[in-house]
Parts: sequence; C-alpha cells; structure tokens
Amino acid sequence: MSTASAHLSPDLVQRLTGRGRRFDAVQPPALGAHEYDPAEYARALAQVAAQPADTLSLYVHIPFCAGRCLYCGCNTTVTHDSARMDAYLDTLDREMAMIAARIDGDGDGNRDLLQVHLAGGTPNYLSEAQLSRLTEMLERRFHIVADTELSIECDPRRASAGQLELLHALGYRTISFGVQDLDPDVQRAIGRIQSEELIRDVYWLAREIGFDSINFDLIYGLPLQTEAAFTRTIEAVLELSPDRVACFGYARQTLDGAHQYAIDVHELPTNAEREHLFRYAVSRFTEAGYRWIGLDTFALETDDLAQAQAEGRLHRNCIGYTSMPSTHLIGLGAGAVGEIMGTCLQNQPDLALWQQRVDAGRLAVDRGHKLSDLDRRRRDALSHLICNLELPLAMASGCLDDEYKRLAAYAGDGLVDVLPDGLRVTEAGRFFLRELCTEQDAYFHWDRARWHFSHSD
Repeated sequence: MSTASAHLSPDLVQRLTGRGRRFDAVQPPALGAHEYDPAEYARALAQVAAQPADTLSLYVHIPFCAGRCLYCGCNTTVTHDSARMDAYLDTLDREMAMIAARIDGDGDGNRDLLQVHLAGGTPNYLSEAQLSRLTEMLERRFHIVADTELSIECDPRRASAGQLELLHALGYRTISFGVQDLDPDVQRAIGRIQSEELIRDVYWLAREIGFDSINFDLIYGLPLQTEAAFTRTIEAVLELSPDRVACFGYARQTLDGAHQYAIDVHELPTNAEREHLFRYAVSRFTEAGYRWIGLDTFALETDDLAQAQAEGRLHRNCIGYTSMPSTHLIGLGAGAVGEIMGTCLQNQPDLALWQQRVDAGRLAVDRGHKLSDLDRRRRDALSHLICNLELPLAMASGCLDDEYKRLAAYAGDGLVDVLPDGLRVTEAGRFFLRELCTEQDAYFHWDRARWHFSHSD
C-alpha cells in the first residue's frame, strides 16, 4: 500500500487527531521542572574533558528578530539595536571560553566538533561582520575540521547575495529557510510577508553559490490556510526541489506567547482539515520522489537523512533529525538546549539573566534532568520508533511492557502490525505517529525542545 493511499476513517481521525500535535522529539518533561546546579554542570563538563574520544556538537542560539511573526513560539527578542547584538556576542564569547576551558583544559580550540547548528530567533539577522565574528569565535574556542557540518537557519527576507556568499565562505554548507506558506492571505494573517518571487530568488542564489543542502520549513494549520492555497505552496516548493522540507503543524501556545492572540482562532482549520492538509503534503512530496522521514520531514533520496534512514542509522536529538549523532551536544546562548553525560540541559532563557550569569563568570545553565538507565532505555525505544517506524520487542521488554500493550492495541485500528519480534507502524499509522508516541506519556511527553524549553529555538 502506498503512503498516499493509506486509509484513514473519519472516526479514527476524529478520535485521535490533535492528541500528539506537539509530540515530535525526545526530551523528558521533567527538564522544565528541575533547577540545575551549575556545579553539577561543571562536573559533567569535566567528565567530557576526561573522554577526549567522545564526539561533540554545538547548538548556538541567536535570539534576535527584526519583528515577531504571530505564529512563532520561539524564544526571541525583537530589536533593531546592532549594539545589543554585539553585546550578546561579547557574552557568548565569554560563555564559549568557560565551556572550552572545562572540556579541553586550556580552551585553545583542541576539541574537534562534529556539528555546529545556528538557530534562533533569526541567526542571519546578524550583520556580515557579526556573522564573521561569531564563526571566528567558534574557530578560536573549538576545532572546526574539514568534516564538521556547519548549518544555519535563515529568514529569506534577511538573506542577500553577499550574506549567502559570506556564509558559504565561512564554511556553512547546510542552510534552512523559513518559508511557512506562500499564500498572501495566510501571510497577512500570520504577520510574515514574503513573496514567492523572493523565495525563488533566494533559493537559486543559495543553489548557485553552492550550499550542499538547502532546506525549507513549511507550516500547516495556519489561519486562512485552505487546501487550494496550501496546494499552490507545495507545488511552488516542488518546482524548486529543495533537498529537504520540514512540514510542521501550527501549535497555538498563547500562555507562552501572548502575541499569538492576534491570530483569530475562527480562521484556523479544524483538526480534520489540518490532517487533510498534512496528508496532501505527504502524498505530493512522496509522489515527487521525497522520502518521508519520521514525523514531519521529507528528503530527497540523495539527502543525508534519507540515506541514513535507509541504512538504519537515523537519529533524533533535541534539535531534530540527524545522520551524525554525537556523544555530547552543548548548548550556547540564552535558552540553548543540550545534552552531555546523559543529562538534558537548558541555559537560562531570559536574555538579561543569561548575560548577568555569564558576565559574573558563572555557567548559565538553568534547568536539567539526569537520565536514569531506565530513562535512557525509554528514550532509545521511542527514538527508534520515531526514526525507524518500529519498536522491537527486545527494546520494550522490562521497561515498556504496559506501553507496548497499549501500542499493540492499535492493531485493531490498522495503525500497527504486531509481529513475533515487535511492532511495526503501518502506512496508515504513520499519520498518527505522534499519537502513538503519546503512549509514553506516563514517563515522557518527549516534546520538541523548541516547544518545551520556553520555546528555545
């Protein structure tokens, strides 16, 4: 059965839709409830230093934007003050120095990096001089080698030919553009105006400059988003053929972002309409030769994620799917998330408090959760389900017995197949992968770090 033809009964859609809307990563909810002692973080960094063979990646959070999009749930600060961004880089440099000194002894850049990911906010809101400075800071404090993957999230409205050429010259090879939706009515409803011509021009600039991977982010479930409008957006994206497309569902979180009240709830699609939009996206992208990766990502067969999934080496961490998992992920900047030595961490998300802590010579970690052996087994099992669409009986035995039984019960709905050696998600079940994962809620919501950690990216 093809993905496009998987049968979804109206009753099933009504019963399950929305239960797992924000359920798309592997982080425990306990993280948001536990203050974390910076001294514990220092000890964990010392353990990293004692294991130089462990691989290391960085997540760098740039929290600034020129304006606030009404759908946004990220930890951002709207400013037009370049000096404020310079001051942020000053503090970020001091934080890098503290971290580097603890993991390589003298902080002279001896520790190799597997990946560096810049997110926000709007990382490319930084000026060309500031982007150069940030990259130089990273190179001075850590060791960026030829194989280090440098990636950046960009607002296409801020991307110029000169900026893209600079980013490529600085070593960035993976670039993601926030497209969201190309319909003018939808764009006005969400406060983000960017024409199809702009997206097209920026895409071809990036392609001609030579980025290895060009990615688009889309959102379904936005106000005034109709099937006809979303169809036009998808067809325009397919015409360009980016290497990877992430198609996220809009999640209204007014408690964490009062600006979202500006979106009229009466203009939002119903749950059934949302699912129809996503199903159409799945149909068109897979028909066009994209591989459906996990929950909400589509990648060309030539893309690293598609190859990793085909080879059974796809992983997911707190910032998304990756074909290059590292032993440790260090978060830098206000609200940045990471995981080292089996501890999930988040920096202080308040910009002023983060700066105060770092300027005082203190590690800026704010919250954390040390994973037990049982926690790790649970997370590994769920990550395997999300990445490989199966849950081996051996991974569930002893720690997920009850959850395994509840998952197996979905065989009656045609969402899973129960096999002698485990469970396998069916083609129809793929559309409810988030909902299937909520069977873990007794222990984990596994919410994506960008939503759970005060919207950290």
